[in-house]
Amino acid sequence: MPSPTPRKRKGTNQRTLASKSTGPKCGLCSAITNLTRTECCGQWICDDEDQYVLFSYSLNSCSRNHGRYTVCGFHHSEGHFGHWKECPECPKHIETEMYVYYGTNKYNFDVLVNPPDYGPTRCHSCGAIIVLANGGYSQGSEGYRCGTCTAAEHPGLHR
Repeated sequence: MPSPTPRKRKGTNQRTLASKSTGPKCGLCSAITNLTRTECCGQWICDDEDQYVLFSYSLNSCSRNHGRYTVCGFHHSEGHFGHWKECPECPKHIETEMYVYYGTNKYNFDVLVNPPDYGPTRCHSCGAIIVLANGGYSQGSEGYRCGTCTAAEHPGLHR
C-alpha cells in the first residue's frame, strides 16, 4: 500500500509566515512598517503623526493617540520622574474622570489596573451627566455645561 501523500499544513502559506514576523510591530495596531519608539515608554508604535490633519480631531494616528490621550504620554510631556502608574503628581493635574480614561483606554500599552472611583460629572446648568472623554460640552468658571446648555447660552456658536 503506497504511503499517503503528505498534506500541506493548513495556513502555512507565505502570507501567514510573513504575518508571524518576529520583528517589531506597533503595540497598538500591530502594523509592522514605518515604526518608531515612543519617547515616553520606549514601545514600538506607528510613526504616523504626519498623517494627522490639524483640527480634525481624528484618532487615526497611533503615535499621537498614545502621546495625547494616555497618562503615560502626559507624564512624559510634564517631565515627571519614574513610572506613570506610581507618579504622585499625575493624578493631581488630571481630573479623576479623565485620569481613569487616560489610564485605561485603548491607546495604552500598559493600563491602570485599579483606577480610582469618581462620581459623574454634571452640567452646571441642567444637571445632565457629561462624559468628559466623549466631548460635546463646554467648561467655564462655574463648571461644565452640556452641549444643549452651551448652545442655548451661545446660540450663534454652533452654526
